Amino acid sequence: MASRKLNVLVYTGTGSTVESVKHAIYSLRRLLSPNYAVIPITETVLLKEPWGPSCALLVFPGGADLGYCRVLNGAGNSIISQYVRRGGAYLGFCAGGYYGSRKVEFEVGDKHLEVIGSRELAFFPGTCKGGAFKGFQYHSEKGARAIRINVKKGAFKGAGVVPEVFTSYYNGGGAFILSGERDEDVEVLASYADEIDIDAGEEKAALVYCRVGQGAAILTGPHPEFAAADLSPHHIIEGYDDLLARLRDDDSNRASFLEACLSKLELEANQESSGVPSLSRLHLSSINSRDVDDMLHSWEDIITREDGEEYIRGEQDTFHLEKPETRWSMGGLKESLPSKGTTDQLTSASSRNDEAIVDYSTVTKRVVLHENAWPEAKATPYFNHHAFFTSLKEYRKTDTEAEEWGDFLMYGEAVTSTNTLLEKNFKLLSKLPSGFTLAATTQVAGRGRGSNVWVSPAGSLVMSTVINHPAHLAPSRPIVFIQYLAAVAIVEAVKSYDHGYEDVPVKLKWPNDVYARDPRQPTSPPTYVKIGGILSNCAYSSGSYQIVLGIGLNTTNGRPTTSLDALLPSHLAPFRIEKLLARILTRLEALYKAFVRRGFTRDMEYAYYNHWLHGRQIVTLEAEGGVRARIVGITTDWGMLKAEELGFDDKPTGKIWALQSDENSFDFFRGLVKRKI
Repeated sequence: MASRKLNVLVYTGTGSTVESVKHAIYSLRRLLSPNYAVIPITETVLLKEPWGPSCALLVFPGGADLGYCRVLNGAGNSIISQYVRRGGAYLGFCAGGYYGSRKVEFEVGDKHLEVIGSRELAFFPGTCKGGAFKGFQYHSEKGARAIRINVKKGAFKGAGVVPEVFTSYYNGGGAFILSGERDEDVEVLASYADEIDIDAGEEKAALVYCRVGQGAAILTGPHPEFAAADLSPHHIIEGYDDLLARLRDDDSNRASFLEACLSKLELEANQESSGVPSLSRLHLSSINSRDVDDMLHSWEDIITREDGEEYIRGEQDTFHLEKPETRWSMGGLKESLPSKGTTDQLTSASSRNDEAIVDYSTVTKRVVLHENAWPEAKATPYFNHHAFFTSLKEYRKTDTEAEEWGDFLMYGEAVTSTNTLLEKNFKLLSKLPSGFTLAATTQVAGRGRGSNVWVSPAGSLVMSTVINHPAHLAPSRPIVFIQYLAAVAIVEAVKSYDHGYEDVPVKLKWPNDVYARDPRQPTSPPTYVKIGGILSNCAYSSGSYQIVLGIGLNTTNGRPTTSLDALLPSHLAPFRIEKLLARILTRLEALYKAFVRRGFTRDMEYAYYNHWLHGRQIVTLEAEGGVRARIVGITTDWGMLKAEELGFDDKPTGKIWALQSDENSFDFFRGLVKRKI
């Protein structure tokens, strides 16, 4: 079973710098979202996790490549090299460019800075020699420059509009000197337009493309990933204001060139110059609008009042409570002027030219309180509250145990992360009833399990629901099963969405991912791709475990994998996110209440198996010395994956293995169960 590679991994471990990592991640997300998830990873992940099969691009940012060598020489470099040679892609910025060359010569003769030595990856078969311009200082902007780069347009055939020249940030990078050996595997993409301070031959190669086995690498001396808007002013450094101005004036060409480099590495950049969305207002409503006032009374001891305005100052975020009739007060308007993200509509933060990296935890989250009526469509054009609450009432007629969940809804068109807003603000979370749901059209910082990032563009169903699970029930009703109930609820919600949807081909991957049959590959046996996932976080308050259950589901968006709509035959109407959200909540509430009464029953267990991908699958238990085993189910006590050991001719030995979902990673495509480090 083959999967489309969706991850762009940016190294953040030993040797990298915070600034370089930040620029790499932010620029790549601008250009590649929603087609790929741009994820930071450490050396531990590179060395211990099976990252290769899902990785479309491995990125090494700026920093000091001796740090990379210290932790990755030997085993790590062997893993990276094997990944690229088998068809992977590598992008090395500055220090990452040095690191990907056969030999490094940096500031030769300077006893404080000199670095000379060979490198194991050797994607570029010659020497990377630097700095191309004098003045570099570690952890300083004093050696930074805005330099001109000449582009070899012939190297980018079919890549769209590519500039002939652009301005790039530079700080310590090298030039690539061809050795005469394997030069046929190297293509110069761009050269320094300015005179440089080292002898690098007539080419003055600033960026090179290297064919490596079945894969490829692009290595850079300058920093085409650095955008002017993301750089902080340094007024005490002479000429830095001019550096920023020059970069700002030519930013569109820089972005176009970087996009062409990604296309050269066979990645699919987005087709619009849209950026990260601004944060929108949150809208708090209820199925009975008057109940919003009751909820506000329950929040009384966490609300502070300042200058006539009301706030909830959570542990991570500050929430400004507004009423529709007073939200345009002069005080509120004045406060909103210097900040972004204060409109109700889902908009881009701006163009590529003026986007800046935002610390979203410092942005006040504005909550509009709808105590008299549901939000009007013009206030939330991407979400129809009337459709949601009406669907909730209709589905409760068939799921009679569903009575409360979804009664309170907080919705925002663009939020940081629905899970983070609840889970990281315990003061607010402790006041929320079971079934309180926060939904969004898109997230700017969506979260997945471990280091994963859930890409959630417009068209995804994005929600987090609060479940207050009584502590005295935890021994007999273990919390771990709630993720299984949620997984079943999602699949059953899709299949019972309306008449005719029973055969929509969605499945579950252990423990809590949602997969769909890939409509682009109608093969036999079928190919499945991920379209959703579940993230569960837990806290404790007043005798209950407070679970924040996050769900992300590709509903109408075809990227980054496929969507529910793409699975439908032509005679069925597309899914409405409001209606599907209501169906998931009613199914989840009914299943949870049955779980509280009877525990994880045999019927619930079989409902999970009825939809999962792993029936009788043979896997390898890496942590147990490569033992072969067959997946036979989950344990009914603590929800662990159950596998029977296989011996000669794949006959059971009688030994059963139990693996915890929070300590193991199950890679369906490789048939591998491994213990996480």
